[in-house]
Amino acid sequence: MTTFFSEGSPQTEIHSKDLREIISSVFSEMGNRRQVMALPPDFTRFPSRAGEITCLLHEYYGEAMTDVMPALGTHFAMPDWQLKKMFPTIPKDLIRIHDWRNDVTTIGEVPADFVSKVTNGIWNKPWKAQLNRLLWTQQHDLIVSIGQVVPHEVIGMANYNKNIFVGTGGADGINESHFISAAFGMERVMGRADNPLRQILNYAQDHFCQALPVVYILTVIGENVQGQQVIRGLFIGDDHDCFYKAADLSAEVNINIVDERPDRVVAWLDPEEFHSTWIGNKSVYRTRMMINDGGELTVLAKGVKTFGEDPEIDRLIRKYGYRTTQEVMQFVEKTDDLKCNLSAAAHLIHGSSENRFEIRYATENISSEEIESVGYSHMDYSAAAAQYPVDTLSDGWNEDSQGRFYFVRNPALGLWAHRSAIKP
Repeated sequence: MTTFFSEGSPQTEIHSKDLREIISSVFSEMGNRRQVMALPPDFTRFPSRAGEITCLLHEYYGEAMTDVMPALGTHFAMPDWQLKKMFPTIPKDLIRIHDWRNDVTTIGEVPADFVSKVTNGIWNKPWKAQLNRLLWTQQHDLIVSIGQVVPHEVIGMANYNKNIFVGTGGADGINESHFISAAFGMERVMGRADNPLRQILNYAQDHFCQALPVVYILTVIGENVQGQQVIRGLFIGDDHDCFYKAADLSAEVNINIVDERPDRVVAWLDPEEFHSTWIGNKSVYRTRMMINDGGELTVLAKGVKTFGEDPEIDRLIRKYGYRTTQEVMQFVEKTDDLKCNLSAAAHLIHGSSENRFEIRYATENISSEEIESVGYSHMDYSAAAAQYPVDTLSDGWNEDSQGRFYFVRNPALGLWAHRSAIKP
């Protein structure tokens, strides 16, 4: 197993011209390929630059690239406008849609004793390693998994083999993976590359995927002094070391430490990227480690028009709401529908403040009654946008007539935490 390319620092900027040259150099060294599959993330990870990289791979391999499957996980399939924006040069007839409930196969099980050991006894069942069937047909001689390493609520640091086992995984594996991390404790996971779920996925990769010709392209994205998103690091390889190098850099670039806990935090959700609270609640769990007890989080969510990215999960969120960990655990114990959809249960925990601070969603496409029914406060979007004009706000600390507040322009790009919340 090898790391083929590794470059990055908090000051590095890798540009489009560099990407083309790097991809050509690295993949030419691997020799000719007859049938190549690309596994980029979906539109919710648009800043990853994975769309551009996928297009460059198609440019390099031409007709040998036969399949492009966005790693949807539980998300909606990408509509045409998203495909055109993220993959402008990819022919639509190459796009494959992942169906996490039906189109998967189980390739092995991580033993219960291993799962129990790494989770400190929180989960005592074997974990099913599942993949989309198309990956497992052995018809491809190269599968390129592409994505961004960034702090994440379920896997600590996003991407790498999560893109395989969750992005193209099945209901059992996804449900249990989300629930394991939620039960273990989100704040014990976020921003940490080594955690129980990552150890489980690494086990599955090491034991079940020896014949799977997967190479990972991992980006680390940061902002330069002009406020532009740039590639701070690029890592290409088929080994764990490739991921851990990217994760170390992401910890430097994407974890934002504050020395004062804000009483008010305002997060903006780009309407093109965020259409549901399932995705939009990055505003909750990426900022929760800095918000003061008794404080408030206002989420500017113009594009949010639903709760779940799946009809059944949407129904469950509406039924149970965003409650405390203890309440959700009781729901799971007593009800079959949530017990059979553990990723939804995990999401309810992720979207809760544990009654520490108020969460206020400012929407125009989903009613105040609906927002309040799931345990949040509501604010009219127009009023919120007038109070917090995002085009005039600075990332970080701002001040208005009510005092100081902290603004997060894109909660998907990092983790915000008070210094005391980041522990070894």
